[in-house]
Amino acid sequence: MQELLYKRVGVLLGGPSSEREVSLKSGKAVAEALRRKGYQVVEIDVGQDLWERLDEIDVAVVILHGKPGEDGVVQGLLEMKGIPYTGPRVLGSALAMNKLVSKKILRQHGVNTAPYRVVRKNGKSLPGEDQLGENVFPVVVKPSDEGSTIGVSIAHNESELKDALDKAFSYSDEVIIEKYIAGKELTVGVVGDTALPVLEIRPKKGLYDYESKYTKGLTEYLVPAPIPEEIAKKAQEWALIAHRALYQRGVSRSDFRLSEDGELFYLETNSIPGLTETSLLPKAAKVLGIEFDDLAEMILKSAFE
Repeated sequence: MQELLYKRVGVLLGGPSSEREVSLKSGKAVAEALRRKGYQVVEIDVGQDLWERLDEIDVAVVILHGKPGEDGVVQGLLEMKGIPYTGPRVLGSALAMNKLVSKKILRQHGVNTAPYRVVRKNGKSLPGEDQLGENVFPVVVKPSDEGSTIGVSIAHNESELKDALDKAFSYSDEVIIEKYIAGKELTVGVVGDTALPVLEIRPKKGLYDYESKYTKGLTEYLVPAPIPEEIAKKAQEWALIAHRALYQRGVSRSDFRLSEDGELFYLETNSIPGLTETSLLPKAAKVLGIEFDDLAEMILKSAFE
């Protein structure tokens, strides 16, 4: 794809979401990597002038976390402009962004998920959305359509549950209450159609929250994860199923919990995972010999798949 070197590559970063700072770091790291590869790069901080700024580029590398960059909204604008872009298209973006929808789809494909129930501001529910029942603790409470553990809490009793619901509802009209799975935190990246080695995340405090994710020294990362080979293979298989069933493209990253008795549970899929040189997906890719600059170029080329 030598002709790509003559195209204006726009890295879309920042934006108005609660994950803005993470997106800025990821986007700038990818932009610098592509410049080292010889590409003409324009960094576009996504705002209300995005429609006009898209005239400056020929192809878009979408490094946006959260809404409206990861839920299909920005992807729709790019479709209307006729600009090739990285990551999933509109449908795949919307599916992966909504944890409830992705959970339902993955269950249809034989992937194990933790029991849950759904609470909505309008008080309505659908059949099959109450697998957990009342008075089950501890539980994880999370907005259905946020990332980076934004709005997520662990509740051990009714009082904590009420506070957790108030917090989650400040980010979304739909909240998932999920059985807390004690055990290991695992993640599996996918590049193209290849599952990367399983990575284990060990936060030094209980919850792998926003602070643990983005504060140096608060979390230990082990890759390949020190888990039984059959569990690793299953996690990789499920990550590929998630990548395909949720219409992902280029790269994705799926998160899992491994219970203390060895049962694997799917949590969610990130359609635009963090992409600084210390982020999870690049760490796992490096084990396979994929350096960060090469990974950034692979993501760029996926815009034309």
